[in-house]
Amino acid sequence: MTQPMRTHYCGEVLAGDIDSEVSVCGWVSRRREHGEHLAFIDLRDHTGLVQCVVDGAADLRSEYVVRITGKVRPRPEGTINAALATGEIEIGECVVEVLAVAEPPPFPLDDRASGVDETVRLRHRYLDLRRTDMQRNLRSRARAVAAIRRAMDNQGFVEVETPMLIASTPEGARDFVVPSRTRPGTFYALPQSPQLFKQLCMVGGIDRYFQVARCMRDEDLRADRQFEFTQLDMEMSFAGQEEVLTAVTEAVSAAVEAVTGQTVSDIPRMTWHEAMDRFGNDKPDVRFGMELIDVTNVFAATEFNAFKAPAVKAIRHAGGSSDTSRSRLDDLTDRAKRWGAKGLVWMRVEAGESGLTLNSPVAKFLSGAEQVALLATTEAEAGDLLYLVADEWRRTCHVLGLLRLELGRMPVDEGGLQFLWVVDFPLFEGVNEATGQPVPAHHPFTMPNEEDAPRLDGTPEEMLGMRSQAYDLVLNGWELGSGSVRIHRGDLQQRIFDLLGISAEEAQVKFGFLLDAFRYGAPPHAGFAFGIDRLVALLVGEENIREVIAFPKTQSGTDPLTQAPTGIDPEQLSELGLRLLPQGT
Repeated sequence: MTQPMRTHYCGEVLAGDIDSEVSVCGWVSRRREHGEHLAFIDLRDHTGLVQCVVDGAADLRSEYVVRITGKVRPRPEGTINAALATGEIEIGECVVEVLAVAEPPPFPLDDRASGVDETVRLRHRYLDLRRTDMQRNLRSRARAVAAIRRAMDNQGFVEVETPMLIASTPEGARDFVVPSRTRPGTFYALPQSPQLFKQLCMVGGIDRYFQVARCMRDEDLRADRQFEFTQLDMEMSFAGQEEVLTAVTEAVSAAVEAVTGQTVSDIPRMTWHEAMDRFGNDKPDVRFGMELIDVTNVFAATEFNAFKAPAVKAIRHAGGSSDTSRSRLDDLTDRAKRWGAKGLVWMRVEAGESGLTLNSPVAKFLSGAEQVALLATTEAEAGDLLYLVADEWRRTCHVLGLLRLELGRMPVDEGGLQFLWVVDFPLFEGVNEATGQPVPAHHPFTMPNEEDAPRLDGTPEEMLGMRSQAYDLVLNGWELGSGSVRIHRGDLQQRIFDLLGISAEEAQVKFGFLLDAFRYGAPPHAGFAFGIDRLVALLVGEENIREVIAFPKTQSGTDPLTQAPTGIDPEQLSELGLRLLPQGT
C-alpha cells in the first residue's frame, strides 16, 4: 500500500509526538540561517507553522513546496515560542523533498500584506488565499454554511435548487442578462433571488424549502455588496411571521456558534417606526447610544422660524464640545444639507455661573424657557454638543440617523454581536407624484398587516400609514436579510396590483406563471433570506465582504485575476445574433 505523503499537518505536530517520525508538507514560510550549513525552516500549511531544522537548506526559498520527514524533538531550553501551538517542539534529522519551486511572491504572505494594494492582492488571489486571515475567513465561512444546513435540515426543511437561467422580473435592481443562442433576440436573466420559484415550491407542497442560493444583481458595489452573493433562502407553508423568525434565529444561532463558540439568546424586536424614531435608521446599530430625542414639544410655540416644523429632533453628543472644531461643525452642516436637511443647528453646552448655558449662533433666537426645556429634555451636561434638525418626521429621522453614524460609528469587531429583528415595516414608502399611486416599500407580494387592511380603501396618503407583515434581521448596523408573509389570495394580490398601477394584463406578463399557479390552491406561506457573506464578515470581524469571498470583484466590478469583464469573439456575437454599437452611441 502506498504510504501517505504526510502523517501530520504542520500545526498539529505537538509535544505528544516527541520521538516520533513525522512527514509534513507545505510552503516554506521563512528560512533562518544558523551556521554555515544549518537552517531553521518554518513550514506552513492551513493549520499553522512548524519549525524544521534542516542541514544543507541553501536551495530552499520562500514559498517552495516541500515535504519534510524527520523526528520530533523538544526545542532547546530558552527557545520555546508560546505564540505558536507547535512552539514547544521542532522537527530534526530532516530529509527534504522539493515538490515545486516558486518565484518570490509579489507581496508578503503574512501580516504585512494588510498594507498591500487590494488590486494587487486580487490579481494574485491564489497567493492571497494562503495568508492566515484568508484561510481563517474561508474556513469560518464553510463552518457557518455547514451549520446553517444542519439547522435547516433539523427543522424539517428540504433543500431545493432553483434555476439560474430565468425570465427577467422586476425586483428593484438591474438584472444580469444572458443572450440565448437558440432563440436569437431573446434573453435569460440571472436570478436576483429565488423569490418566485420558492413560492412555487409552496404551491407544489414542498412545505419547508431552503437553499444556499447564489444570486446576482447588477448594482453599484460597496463594502457589503457584490455583483454575486450567497444567501440562505427559505420559505414555509401554513406559517406566519413567528414561525419564520424562530426558524431563521435557529439557523443564525447555529452559524454564530460554529464560528465564534458563542450562543445567541432570544433576539430582541423593534418596530420600524421605533427604529426610525430612536435611531433614524431601519437597520440601527444598537451597540452605542446617541439616540434621537424628540424635542418638538419644546418648540411648540417658538418664534424661531427654523424650528416651526412638524418635527424637531436632537442628538446629544456627550463630551463632544471639546474636540469638535468650528470647521468640523461647518462640514457636518454641509453634509446634513446633502442628506436632505434644510440646515443643522448645533449648540455647545457650557457651565455658567447660574447653571448650564447654550453657546450657539441661534441661541439668541430661543427663549429662556425653551433653552431650559431643551437642556432638560436632552439631559445635557457641560461639555456636550447638541445637534438639531427640524423638518418632516421622516426626513428629520433620516438626517439625524446618518449624523449619528458619522459621530459614533464603531468598527465591526467591537461591541459584541448585537442582533435585532425589525418588524412592522410600512407597506408603502411614498406616493408617485406623477401617477398619484402608492410606491411599495417591499415587493408587491407582501401581505398587509391585518389590522391595517381596511386602509386599502382609503386615499394614497392614508395608505402610507399601513404596516406590512415584513421583517428584517439586523446585526451591528448591517441588514443581514429580509422577508415577509406573502399574499396567497388572487383577489388581494390583484387589489395590490391595481393600487400600484399594474393592470391584470401587465401582471400576467410579468408574474403570470406565479399567478397561474395560485389558481390551483396556494397555501398561506412566508419566508426570508439573509446574506451569508455579510453574516460571516461580521462574525470574523471584517469590514468588507470581499474578505470572506474566495474570488470577489473590486469596488469597480472588475476581476483583476481573470480581467473580467472582457470582450468576446465576433464569431460568438454572431452566433448569438448580437452586434455591438460603437462606443458613445
